Amino acid sequence: IVVKCKYNGGDDMKNKYEDAIKLLEDNGIEYESVKHPPAFTTEDADKFIEGKIGCRTKTMFMIDQKKRRFYMLVMDDKDRLDMKDFAEIVHEKRVKMASEETLFNKLGNEAGVVSPFGLINDEEKEVQFYFDNAILKEEIMTFHSNINTETLFFKTEDLFKMLKNMGYEVYFVDLNK
Repeated sequence: IVVKCKYNGGDDMKNKYEDAIKLLEDNGIEYESVKHPPAFTTEDADKFIEGKIGCRTKTMFMIDQKKRRFYMLVMDDKDRLDMKDFAEIVHEKRVKMASEETLFNKLGNEAGVVSPFGLINDEEKEVQFYFDNAILKEEIMTFHSNINTETLFFKTEDLFKMLKNMGYEVYFVDLNK
C-alpha cells in the first residue's frame, strides 16, 4: 500500500519510511516491525498490533498561538491531553494542534502518522520534544514509521539515544497531576 501525500503533488511516502528505518539502523537500534492496513487513529493501530508487547503511544504536534514555537509530545495513547495544562508546562498562554499544512511543512508528515521520525525533517531543530513521565517505565514503545501501514517496536532507552544523536533535548513532563 502506498500512501499518497496531498501537500507535495502526490509523491509517495516511501523515502520517509526508508529514512526512519535508516535512522534506527544508523543508531544501532534493534526494532520489530508490524505491517498492517492503514491506521488513521491510535485506536485503529492498536487493533492491528493487539497481543504485541509495547506501550501504545500517541505523538502530538502542537504550535504556540503565534505559530513560532513547535512542540512534539509523546504520551500513552489512552490518555487525553489537557491543552491548557500543556500550555502552562511550556510557558505559553495557549497551544493548539498544528494544522495539516504546518505539520507537513515542518515534519513532512500527514495527520495520523506523526512520530519522532518526523524530526528527521526538522532541519532547523525548532521542535521541542516532550515525553510524559507516566510511560517512562515502559520498556518498549510503538511508533509509526512515517507511514500509517507499519508500526515499529523498540526500546524506550533507544528512543532517547536516537533523539540525543539527532541533537534534541528531551523534556520530561508530568501530564496527569
